[in-house]
Amino acid sequence: MIEGSVELHAAWNGHDTVMGVVHPVSTFILAACVCDEAYLMSARTLERSQIIMIPVADVRVALRRDPDFAMAGMRELANGYRTFVRHAKNLKLRNSQERLAAYILYQSHGSGDPDTIVLPVEKRHLASHLGMTPENLSRSMKALKGHGVAIKGTRVTITDRTRLAAVAAPDPLIDGPQIKTTIAAT
Repeated sequence: MIEGSVELHAAWNGHDTVMGVVHPVSTFILAACVCDEAYLMSARTLERSQIIMIPVADVRVALRRDPDFAMAGMRELANGYRTFVRHAKNLKLRNSQERLAAYILYQSHGSGDPDTIVLPVEKRHLASHLGMTPENLSRSMKALKGHGVAIKGTRVTITDRTRLAAVAAPDPLIDGPQIKTTIAAT
């Protein structure tokens, strides 16, 4: 993926859920290529995107012949695994309000204005990604208004980072190593 964003989702028995969102520069489907098995998710672009598709046969040849390419592939798979484990820990160890608070803190890290973010996906997609219903997301957003957050449409303003961090209880083993600078941003 060179430009844009891709939502990875899965469906079963009438249910659909967001498994993750891929941003540039990154890969997806690499594990399925390496294992020569079906991809476990479906993908859809969320915005105008530029995706480079490399034939699987070429990927496998490059993995066998080029140690730097193979190492880059291993690094990509390892980062994907670590992202998956962090996401699973987030879903299993935090309640919905804590997950939303942590998400807002994380999103503020990459923002030009660390105190204001615009939700990068529709609220129903965000709810699914955070493991909740749209109604539960709405309730969690309302609850966070009393904990240092102002929300208007898709614009989220952090009014008190310390109070928001108290709800999220940020942890580098769940949120990643950049969480310290995210909390400190003012």
